[in-house]
Amino acid sequence: MTARIIDRTDRMADAYDLVVIGAGPAGLAAATEASRRGVKVIVIDENPAPGGQIYRSVTRGNPDAMPFLGPDYWSGKPLADAFLASASDYAPGATVWSLEPATAAAEGAPALARIGVSQAGAARIINATVVILATGAMERPMPVPGWTLPGVMTAGAAQIALKSAAIVPSGRVVLAGCGPLIYLLAAQLIEAGAEIAALLDTTDRRRYLPALPYLPDFMRSPYVAKGLSLLLKVRRAVKVVSGVETLRIEGEGTAQAVAFRTGNTERTIAADCVLLHQGVVPNVNLASAAGCAIAWNERQRAFQPVADAHGRSSLPGIYIAGDGAGIGGAKHAEVAGRLTAIAALADAGLGDTGVGELGPGGLDRRATAELERQRRRFLRGRAFLDTLYTPAPGFRAPRAPETIVCRCEEVRAGALREIVALGVPGPNQLKTFVRCGMGPCQGRMCALTVSEIMADERGVSPADIGIYRFRAPVKPVRLSEIAAMPHTPSAVLAVTGHAPEDGP
Repeated sequence: MTARIIDRTDRMADAYDLVVIGAGPAGLAAATEASRRGVKVIVIDENPAPGGQIYRSVTRGNPDAMPFLGPDYWSGKPLADAFLASASDYAPGATVWSLEPATAAAEGAPALARIGVSQAGAARIINATVVILATGAMERPMPVPGWTLPGVMTAGAAQIALKSAAIVPSGRVVLAGCGPLIYLLAAQLIEAGAEIAALLDTTDRRRYLPALPYLPDFMRSPYVAKGLSLLLKVRRAVKVVSGVETLRIEGEGTAQAVAFRTGNTERTIAADCVLLHQGVVPNVNLASAAGCAIAWNERQRAFQPVADAHGRSSLPGIYIAGDGAGIGGAKHAEVAGRLTAIAALADAGLGDTGVGELGPGGLDRRATAELERQRRRFLRGRAFLDTLYTPAPGFRAPRAPETIVCRCEEVRAGALREIVALGVPGPNQLKTFVRCGMGPCQGRMCALTVSEIMADERGVSPADIGIYRFRAPVKPVRLSEIAAMPHTPSAVLAVTGHAPEDGP
C-alpha cells in the first residue's frame, strides 16, 4: 500500500471517515494509526511534503547531504515514510479555510463535519465523520523596535530555509531571544558554516527561582542530556550574552546592528541578519473559528483549545492533537496523535478497535497503555522548561511606543495603549479603532501581543482579556474559488437577491 497523492480538490472524495488537518508529527501518526485500523482517511497539508515544521522536507533530503540538521530531525523520516506507505489519501499544497462542526443534514442522517479546502486554484467542501486538528504550533511574536526591517526574521523562518533548501544566512548573524529552539538553531547554523556574531539570551533571570521546584523532574526527563550538550556546544563556539533586558534593531533600509541592554550596560553589535525567537504557542485559529472553546494556559503564557487527555474538544467530532492542544514537543505530539486517533475512532465506532480489554470510552487498554507511558515520559520536565523560558514581560507586551505590533496594518504599541486607555472592552472591539488584526495574516502575528498589551494596561491576566474571535475564511481564499463552488438556491438568493430560476 502507498498513500494516494491528491493534487486537485475534484479528486478528493465527498466524505471521509477521518480528516486530519496538518502533516506534522501528530497528524502523520494519527493518520497512520487510523489507516492501519481500516478507516478512510485524508490528510490535508499546506506544505508540499509531509513533516510539518519540525520535520519539514524530511522525505526529500538525506543525512549525508544535510548532516547539520542533526539526528533528532532525521528521526522523523521513519514516521513520514510509514505514513506514505499507508492507505491514506494525502493532499499536499492544500489549505483548509473553514471548518463547521458535525451536524445532521436531515433527521436520521449521520452528523458530518464540513471542511472548506482550497488546492490548485479550486475550492470545495468535503465531509467527515471525525476531524483531527493537527495544526501544530506557531512562533510567539517578538515585537521589538526595528523587527520589520529587511534582514530580520524569526528563528522558525530561518529553519524553513535551512531544512527546505539548505539556505544559510550570509554575513554577520545575531540570534536573539530565549528557549531551547534558539540554541538548536544556533547549533545547526554553526554546523552549516554560518558566521554567528552573537546569541543574545533574553531569558528572564527572575524565572530561575520559580523554575527550581520543577528541576528534579526535568533531570529525569529525556531532554536533559541533549539540552546540556546543546548549550555547551553553542557556548564554546559563539559569544553568548545572558540577561538581555531590551533589544532594538537599527539600520537604514535593512538591519545593520542590534542595540541591547544588560543591567545598566548598553551595547551595540553589528549584524547583517537578525533571528528572533521567544518560544512557540499553539495554533488556535482553525479551532477557534470552528467554535471550539479556547482557554488561557498560564504556565505556557498562551491560549489553547480546551481538550481532554485524548484530544476531545468541546465540540463533538472535532479532536485536537499535538502542539495545537498545548506545547509538548515533537515526540509527545507523535504519541498524542496516535492516542487521539484511537480515541476518535472508538468514540465514532469506526475501524478495528483492537482485541484487547476495553476501558472507559471503548478504548483498547492494550493499544493505549504503552502510549500513555510514553506520553508521560515525553511530558516529564515540561513544567521546568515552560517556567524557566517564560518570556520577560517587556518582550511579551512591548512598552516602546514606536514598536510595530500589527505588521499588516503597521499599528504601533503606543497607539494600542492609547486605545486601550479609552476603555475598549476587548481585542475584537479594538479592531474597529485601529484595524489591528484585520490584515492578510488575520491576526496570527499580533493576536497574542494585543492580548498581552491589554492585560498589561489593565493589570489583569490575558485570561480576562481573551483573544481575537477568528472566523472563516481562516486563511485567504480567492473570491473566484468561492463563486465557482456549487451553492444552494437559498445561498444564491441571500447574496444576489434573486432566486436561481429568476435569472439575472
